This record gives sequence, structure tokens and C-alpha cells, in this order.
Amino acid sequence: MKKGIIALSPLLVFILLYLVTSIIARDFYKVPITVAFMASSIYAVIISRGMTLRKRIDIFSQGAGTSQMMLMIWIFVLAGAFANSAKMMGAIDATVNLALLLLPAKMILAGLFLAACFISLSIGTSVGTVVALVPIAAGMADYTGMSLPMIVAVVVGGSFFGDNLSFISDTTIVATSTQECRLSDKFRVNSYLVMPVACFMLIVYIFMGIHTQAVHPSGNIDILKVIPYFVVLVTAVLGMNVMAVLTIGLFLTGIIGILLGAFDFFGWMQAMGNGILGMGELIIITIMAGGMLELIKYNGGIDFIISHMTRQVNSKRGAELSIATLVSLVNICTANNTVAILTVGGIAKKIGDRFGVDNRKCASILDTFSCMMQGIIPYGAQLLMAGGLAAINPISIIPFLYYPFLLGIMALASILVRYPKKYS
Repeated sequence: MKKGIIALSPLLVFILLYLVTSIIARDFYKVPITVAFMASSIYAVIISRGMTLRKRIDIFSQGAGTSQMMLMIWIFVLAGAFANSAKMMGAIDATVNLALLLLPAKMILAGLFLAACFISLSIGTSVGTVVALVPIAAGMADYTGMSLPMIVAVVVGGSFFGDNLSFISDTTIVATSTQECRLSDKFRVNSYLVMPVACFMLIVYIFMGIHTQAVHPSGNIDILKVIPYFVVLVTAVLGMNVMAVLTIGLFLTGIIGILLGAFDFFGWMQAMGNGILGMGELIIITIMAGGMLELIKYNGGIDFIISHMTRQVNSKRGAELSIATLVSLVNICTANNTVAILTVGGIAKKIGDRFGVDNRKCASILDTFSCMMQGIIPYGAQLLMAGGLAAINPISIIPFLYYPFLLGIMALASILVRYPKKYS
């Protein structure tokens, strides 16, 4: 037990150094999140006993340089280049102005939430939805005076609607394959949980927007400048890979920006370079988090969680609660909901079979709780991306993530009260 707690202690170091000190100082910018991850990463290397320093660093580097991590970094680089070149050529302002013209001010929050839900359901990824909508949401915050972290949180919350429900989402595919059930069956179970929460949040956002003042677009709306974002949204909805989507958008901003005289070729290069540099903190956090979490896994932290969480299970309700807790804790330790489901999927199937848990309900629990947890951890790809694109601290978004928190409450209640009864 002592070994397991020590293996997990780097996470505690991060929480104490960053969250606790920031709360005490009442300022989440007092301790840079990169410094907190650096300290906890160094600590993770130090406590990894029984091997040479070189071996520890190799394990850290393997975690930092996995294909999943490198894919995230590529997305950060392309997103930074696209977002800043789009901003410099006026695409964001033009898109925001058009949205303000077409959408009543009172419906901005509800409209953004609906757009995030629709896009994420269509493309099956929360990261792609965040990339597509957060710059537009940030621009709307500037024009309407709304809280920037709050309006960004609306997009992040909606992005997990589709991540959790879509037929083409990685989490859905992994959850159903590990539990040996059909995608359509898991979709039906999930709908009982997700749809009421999404409808409730839509009503809440309508009421929250009632007092938003009508905003008139400033200046002329140049439709040509809207094209990059329109193409990004359409290609994303059509299911194109997020890297391909961003690359197409990036070239469109350059071509249109040069044609309209927003910048010359070298100005476009400069805009892309500055955008990439602006993602530097996110890239550093991703690398260090990946390495630290790999050491936690290597030292037995995840095995410790799984073994201790399955000892006291003695009922169907207890089995479902243990599966929910397992996938949530492993998600905290991996910062990746797909990896979390893959890690505990096998043991979840054994627990479910032993205590008679419906495999469709089990798949729903795995997907819902992993998405909920992924949506609220500040070092997950979604919040890091949203914070980077909006130029705010990811921590500042968390208090406004009503949808993920409410989804978690709904999912927990469904286990406790045996809902939906057909699958419980």
C-alpha cells in the first residue's frame, strides 16, 4: 500500500504546489502551471527507486513522447498558427460580427452551446470542437462584455456532449468494444443521461443570456474573411481529421489575407510563428504531464488504484460505483479519457460479469465518467487548448463547466437510484 501511495504522490505534489498555493494566494497566476509540473516531474523522477537515473529519465521521456502526446503537440502547433493568422487577417472579427448579426444577443450562450453539441456529435471529438469554436467564443466575449472564462466553458462543456455520445468518438468505440456491446445500445443508455442534462443546460443558458445587451457589429462584414472559419467548421462536421482541417484553414487564411492586403507573405509567416510560440506553455505542460504520468504508471500507481478499488465490491450498485471510480481516477492519472477506458475496460468487464451489471450500462458508465473527468482536469488537452486559444488560465474555466459537473452528478445518481431501470 505504501508503494502505491508513493507512486501516486507526484499528483499530490502538483495539487499542493499549484492548486493549494494558488487558493491561499487567491491568485491562480502566482504559481505558473509549468513550474508546478516541472517540480512534480522532478519529484516523480527522484522517488522512482530501484533503477539508474538514466533509466528513470528514459521512462519519463517515453511517456512524454508517445504517439498520443506528439499528436496533441502537432494539433497545438497547427491550432496556434491557424488561430493567430486568422486573427491577423481579420477572420475572427468577421466571423464574430456575422454571428452577432444573425444571432440575437440573448441567444449567444445557448447558440454556442448548441453549436458545440452539434459539431462534437458530428465529428466525435471534443478537441476538434474546441479548436473550431473557442476563438469565435472569445471574440464574442470581447464584443458583449461577457465573462471570457464563462463563455469558453460553454464551448468546452458542449464539446463533451458529442465526445460522450457520438458513434465515431474514440471513447464510444473503446467502451463498447471492451464491454462487448453494440454502439447503438450504448447510445440508447447514454441518451437517458446526456439528453436531460443537455436540455437543462440549454434552458439555463437561455435564461443566463436574457440580460445580454444587443450588440451591433462594428464595421463591415467581409464575407471573404469568414471563409476560413466556415471551411474549418464544415470540414470538421464532415468528419475530416482535425490536423487536415487546421492545415486547410491555415492555407486559406494565408491566401485570403494576402489577397485582401491584411499582410504579405512574410507577415503571414510572422503571424504563424507568433501563434506557434503562443502555444509554447501548452506544449511544455503536455510533455511534462505525459512523462510524469508515465512514471506514475510504471511505479504501480494505476495498478494500486485498480486493486484497492475492487476489494470491497459486493453488490451490483457497488460494482457500478467501483467502475465509475476506477475510470475517473485512472483518467486523472493519464489525462486521456480514451486511455483511461482502455486501461480499466478489461477489469470493468470482469466486475460487471461477476455482479450481473448490464454490459451496455457498463460501457455507458466508462464513457460518461471518463468524459466528465476529462472535462474538468486543468491539464487535459481540452482545457489546455481552450485556455491557450482564449489566452486565459485553464483553471479559470473550471468554475463555469456546468455541463460536465452536472453530467457527473446525473451519472452518479443513475447508479444510486438504478436509472434507467431497463438497464439496471
